[in-house]
Formats: sequence, C-alpha cells, structure tokens
Amino acid sequence: METAEFLAASRLVIVAGKGGVGKTTVSATLAMAAARSGLAVQLLEIEGKSGLSSLFGREALAYDDAELAPGIRGRTITPDEALLDYLKAHGLSRVSKRLVSSGALEIVATAAPGIRDILVLGKVKQLEQERSADLLVLDAPAAGHAITFLLAARALLDTVGVGPINAQARDVLELLTDPARCQVMLVTLPEETPVNELIDTAYHLEDRVGVSLGPVVVNGVVAELPGLDTDPEAAAEAGGVSLRPGEAESMRAAAAFRAERRELQVEQVARLSSALPLPQIHLPFLFGPDLGSAELGTLTDAFTAGITALETVSGP
Repeated sequence: METAEFLAASRLVIVAGKGGVGKTTVSATLAMAAARSGLAVQLLEIEGKSGLSSLFGREALAYDDAELAPGIRGRTITPDEALLDYLKAHGLSRVSKRLVSSGALEIVATAAPGIRDILVLGKVKQLEQERSADLLVLDAPAAGHAITFLLAARALLDTVGVGPINAQARDVLELLTDPARCQVMLVTLPEETPVNELIDTAYHLEDRVGVSLGPVVVNGVVAELPGLDTDPEAAAEAGGVSLRPGEAESMRAAAAFRAERRELQVEQVARLSSALPLPQIHLPFLFGPDLGSAELGTLTDAFTAGITALETVSGP
C-alpha cells in the first residue's frame, strides 16, 4: 500500500497508548512519514504535556502554530484557550478573558465532568473542519485517560440535553465515529502489561466510543540477531582472536539475554494478534540514550516499510 494513500484515508489520527510505550514518538514518526509523502501535517498535543517539540529539537509548543520540520506544524491545545476561541466565535469576546481569568472554567468543569475534554476536542473538530492540514495527528492522553477523554462527548450528550454544550458534544461525536474523518492508532510495547492494557483499551474504544481503530503500532521490537547460538570461544579461535578471561562468559550471558527477550516479544506479539485482529506495524528498539532527528528517521523508515506491507486496511 502507498504511504500517502494510507495516511490520507482519515483526516485525523488519534495516537493513544499506555504511558511509557512511546506514543509521542509514534505521533512524531507518523507525522514524518506523512510529510515525506507530500502531505501537510499538523501535530497536536494537549496542554503541552507530551513533549512533542523536543523530538524535533524545537522549543515547547504554544497555542499558535509553529513549524517543527518541513511539512510539519505543531501546536498545543488547552481548555482555557479553546474556550476563549469558542466564546470569540460566538460574539462573546468581551466576557471571554474575564471568564477564564476568574477561574469560572474550574467551577464549570467540576459541575459538568468532561467539559475540559470537550473543549479540547471541539478545537480539534474545528481544525479538522477547516482543513487546516492534510492530516491532523493528535497525541492523546495515556490509555486510562484516553478512554474518558474520548468518551467525554457521549457522556455530555447523556447529561446535557440542549444548548451549545450539547451541540458541541454532538459535533465531536460525529467526528470521532466517522472513519473517513477520524481513526485511533494504538501503541504498545511487546510486553505483557502494555499488551493487556492495549487490548482492554481497544475494546472499550470500539464498544463505548464507537471509533474506528487503525493498525496497532508495536514499538521497541528487538530484531532477530543471527549467530546468537555460536560459542564465543569457538568463534574467537576460528577468527584467530584471543579472548580475555571472563569475556566468553559475558558474551554467552548477553546472547542468552537477547535470545530470551526476543522469544518473549514474539510470544506477546502473537498473543496480541490472537486477541485483537488488527494489522500491526513494528518499530525497532533503538539502542541509545537519546532520540533525535537521526533516530526519528530510522523509525520513519520502519514505519513506512510497515505501511507498505499492509494490504487490506483502509487507513491509519
């Protein structure tokens, strides 16, 4: 499948997963893959908490757009500023700033749970309707909050029967449940606990929110390494190399650890495939302390290769 065709199938991709699985990195990788394909991308983070900008070596994002890389713009969306936008759009500019500075939003948020999330999602909906980019990529909250975040629209429809909040919630729900406009891409590590949480999140999102799920991204996959069963001493002798005392034992231990880790990952990936019948895209484990442009390039190459290998999916 062509990368541009795949990434253009939905105008909004929400990237979600358990904290620590690399969903922010996957959001940046997805944006890089799309930009390489000639698409204009807008990366969105919520309340400046994801650190997306640091992956591109840029300063923290603000509410206004900033260029992160060629073809990629980014911004952060906060409930307060989204509320200001909403009030201004409805002719209430004079009271908007006073309302936010007075702390009234906190009072409303307590009285109507989910209102902060619906303000953020409402802004995302506005950007999608304005076609501000070919592809919007939203780095969602961690998995537990992601469910309540995406359920906010449905919950508010149940509690607020009429008025602007009801209308906003209805518009947001229409966006989330239209596969041509929105899909969710879940991210996991090939480990037992993240896989368990991803499976649970996937079924909650499908059953309770009604969103369409794209391929699962399995992040941090250790590649199979040939020759791990080769005896270090025999290999050294064949190569005319002398090992220092203890080196052979260290090499055997490292090889055994790598082989065991790979075996466990293969087991978890197979379990994920069995429990959740969605295509998978695998990203490699990067052996290094930092993540910069070179590493993002490596991940983007792997992501693009994963898309190319997909044959029967309609989009992200």
